[in-house]
Amino acid sequence: MSNNGDRREGSLEAPTRHPLAWQTDEFYDQQALDTELERVFDICHGCRRCFNLCNAFPTLFDAIDASDSMEVDGVPKEVYWDVVDNCYLCDMCYMSKCPYVPPHEWNVDFPHLMLRAKASRFREQGASKRDRILSSTDKVGRFAGIPVVVQTVNASARNKTARKLLEKTLGVHHAAPLPAYHSRTARKRLKSHLEVKGDSAIAAGETTGKVVLFTTCYGNRNMPALAEDLVAVFEHNGIAVALAEQEVCCGMPKLELGDLQAVAKAKEKNIPVLADWVERGWDIVTPIPSCTLMFKQELPLMYPEDDSVSKVRNAMYDPFEYLMLRHKHGQLKTDFKNSLGTIAYQVACHLRVQNIGLKTRDVLAMAPDTEVQAIERCSGHDGTYAVKKEFHEISKKIARPVVNKVKKAAPQHFASDCPMAADQIAQSLDDNSAEHPLALLRQAYGI
Repeated sequence: MSNNGDRREGSLEAPTRHPLAWQTDEFYDQQALDTELERVFDICHGCRRCFNLCNAFPTLFDAIDASDSMEVDGVPKEVYWDVVDNCYLCDMCYMSKCPYVPPHEWNVDFPHLMLRAKASRFREQGASKRDRILSSTDKVGRFAGIPVVVQTVNASARNKTARKLLEKTLGVHHAAPLPAYHSRTARKRLKSHLEVKGDSAIAAGETTGKVVLFTTCYGNRNMPALAEDLVAVFEHNGIAVALAEQEVCCGMPKLELGDLQAVAKAKEKNIPVLADWVERGWDIVTPIPSCTLMFKQELPLMYPEDDSVSKVRNAMYDPFEYLMLRHKHGQLKTDFKNSLGTIAYQVACHLRVQNIGLKTRDVLAMAPDTEVQAIERCSGHDGTYAVKKEFHEISKKIARPVVNKVKKAAPQHFASDCPMAADQIAQSLDDNSAEHPLALLRQAYGI
């Protein structure tokens, strides 16, 4: 196949995603999957623009270059799975590099092809104990957050001997940063906000001025201060905040594992609750980009005909996206009391692919004497990829350009919208410190 020609005129249009045909038999058919993998890999081989995004592409290209034919047909099929395992569905190849995405006639959607492969393998083989545990954020969080247990879990995460044992028994790399757990979760801390009515909310543009907060697994059990910071900032700006009656994991960890049935079960619990809030006139925010993306993109592509999924998608916002939309209509307070100095800001991949622009940077830059240096490179974390024994060192290599840029900036603050990405990068910084942009914004307001 010759891949050297110019992109056809249609390819200059904005990329579009096709619905994910995960409920069809062909989606899981191994022969059809192998044929599509070979077709797309051949296109990637002829292009190679994505060689520096993650380790999936170098794995593929190295295998091709080492084969007798130096073409895809010379690569053993088992190597295909090495490529699949190194893809963590960041979506950046689709959104920023590939010239052959739909509506191009070659119809390349590398991330969703990798997802199809993961789903096919999960249906046939299931997953390892390690991968099942790492992706079961609700179960692990409930157990780790038990008051009697939480101190032991957090102490073990900092203990070198315990971490070596964990690596040996479960395959979790001994040096990978692991989040702390809290028994006093964000939902417990903010329970009083369940009573917020939002009667005095002021609409601005497409925003209603009242939001229901989907705290997320991480924001609820691992970083409850994140939800507190969001509520403080939003209420300072006259935005009413409430909590949904219940929530479970958004499903992103299970999606990345290929366990689409588990994603469907999470959807059946979350969507009816959130859709009901939307019908009552509320918007939705989540403080973790991956969770926001799950509701904005992945679930709508899995359920393109589901009206409730569409309602939630249309009402779902990144916190800083929401604040900037309010700012356009004069409803963002700029009564900042404190300078933040220089901020090195890593833009999380799952935020970039939402195509909302650098709203976090724009809001933080409003603080007096504040400079925000945005770094649009991947952290290599992906929630679970970076903690796995076999991928941790690769993930650190992917993060190295970000680390170097942060060090060169010598900032007063380092921040990322994704706390896991922030911890991954901060581990290689001299002071090992990272902050969330919502905490910085609260600091700028002095509230």
